[in-house]
Amino acid sequence: MKTNYNLNFDTSTDSSMSTPEMFRKLWQLVGNEKSSLLIALFVIIVNSLLNLIAPFLIGDAVDKFVQTREYSGVIRYAVILFAIFATVLVSGYFQTQLMGKVGQRMLYNLRNAVFTKLQELPFAFFNQNKSGDLISRINSDTEKINQFFSHSLIQFAGSLVSMLGAAVFLLSINFQLGLAALIPGVVLWIFTRSVSPYVKKKNAVSLRSGGQLSAEIQESLSNFKVVVAFNRRDYFREKFEEANADNYQKALKAGFVNTSLAPVYSLLANIGQLIVLSFGIYLILNGLFTVGLLISFLSYIVLFYNPLRQIAGLWANFQVALACWDRIAMIISLRNDLEVVHEEPRPDRSVLRFQNVSFAYTPGHDILTNISFELEQGKTYAFVGPTGGGKTTTASLISRLFDPGSGSIRLHGRDLRSYSHEERAQRIGFILQEPVLFSGTLRDNIVYGNPAYAQLTDDELMQLLRQEGLDSLMNRFGSGLNMEINASGEGVSLGQRQLIAFIRAVLRRPDVLILDEATANIDTVTEQLLGEVLAKLPGTTTRIVIAHRLNTIENADEIFFVNSGRVIRAGSMEQAVELLLHGKRVS
Repeated sequence: MKTNYNLNFDTSTDSSMSTPEMFRKLWQLVGNEKSSLLIALFVIIVNSLLNLIAPFLIGDAVDKFVQTREYSGVIRYAVILFAIFATVLVSGYFQTQLMGKVGQRMLYNLRNAVFTKLQELPFAFFNQNKSGDLISRINSDTEKINQFFSHSLIQFAGSLVSMLGAAVFLLSINFQLGLAALIPGVVLWIFTRSVSPYVKKKNAVSLRSGGQLSAEIQESLSNFKVVVAFNRRDYFREKFEEANADNYQKALKAGFVNTSLAPVYSLLANIGQLIVLSFGIYLILNGLFTVGLLISFLSYIVLFYNPLRQIAGLWANFQVALACWDRIAMIISLRNDLEVVHEEPRPDRSVLRFQNVSFAYTPGHDILTNISFELEQGKTYAFVGPTGGGKTTTASLISRLFDPGSGSIRLHGRDLRSYSHEERAQRIGFILQEPVLFSGTLRDNIVYGNPAYAQLTDDELMQLLRQEGLDSLMNRFGSGLNMEINASGEGVSLGQRQLIAFIRAVLRRPDVLILDEATANIDTVTEQLLGEVLAKLPGTTTRIVIAHRLNTIENADEIFFVNSGRVIRAGSMEQAVELLLHGKRVS
């Protein structure tokens, strides 16, 4: 059974997650930075406690020294307060530096983890998800998490400790007045719990829309040559405007809910201060309270409700970070369904065997149905048939880009699934119609994916090419092995690109080499050169040629006709031509 890798089916909008569950998820994200985070948390607690002592000292100074005009006591308390604030300044700088480094290390490790996971996932994953959205998750989502840890988390933890400490002092100084002052805070807590799932949901929708916008931009830029050639800038402009407008609306709604908490927090904070002032004056008039304690109380009210105001904004950042983490965790949690199984080899005279193989990209729509055939070592086989008949799908199964839905594929008597991914890639070469190049030099592209030759010097690599009879092909590249190549292949002809792909595959000396329309778009001279490259392969290499052009299959030892989910032996060249011309359905 194939895994559904479509990331659009995410659970980031699930509103059932409780606050403790969200904090557990955040703690999971911290990873190896827990010790640094605990140190920063300790510093935050110390800072908050020092800040909480200050209002009490001020109120005590007013009652003991200001009203009695004992200025020596005022000076003594001023020195103590200066020492407290200086300590807070130094430790605050330390914790800011520490958390900045923690955030950057987390960003580095998180991006590595996501990209490494992408390398492990099967080809089906990339068929089901747009690369632009994946780029958005790696760049934008991880950066939002970094910003939260580098900046918001410090404020969030500090505000939380200050708020709880202030509440303790309020209740300790006068329980009744403290209780009355905290009633608006209880209302805020209930309000925050009620709206948090909605805030997270809107942020998740906005992030997903941003990923789709990134995917639209990436697709437009990748296909810009076609856009210009067909003069269809209007088409891509309209698609971009549609995606941009959707992202604008989603971001607008997310921004509204993110900022909607602050006014409510400010209102209830003002109500709390009004309660303290009114009730406090009443207690003073009745001789139950002092002016100094009222000043301390008002200071603690500020230390309680100001952090709440900050938490109103920080809570939205927290929800954004959690929504980003959901999108990233969704990738990290995926598992490759192309697992390596253990199986002992069985005696088999064929190099490759299909046994009752069926395959469908979507359930109920078979591309291949119960096909069986075998290929012998060292021979050349041609697979022909109309477009959409299943030729490339068959090649993809041989190279294990996908696993069959039923049946088995055996290589040298072993289930293809029993080979490690490294061994399978070494034994089976795959040359595409559109060769893939990577930014770097010609040398980098030739030895790509071949660790046996990665450490060779240029001279050693050229000697190897001469031994393989490939050195004459290097004359097609003016700058030799150091020729610069970009990922788009600009400045390199299609024939040169195909030559690079052929050299890369031949150097691996694979047991099976698949050529999927590999010579369809190149000139006759280059095709002859590629023929010479193939001729230099070991006699044990089995060649599989998928082609529409008849001249590319005329030297095949055997021809298979692929159509309507079936694969049959076509017999002679004449019979293959007849099948191709009439597009015969195979039964």
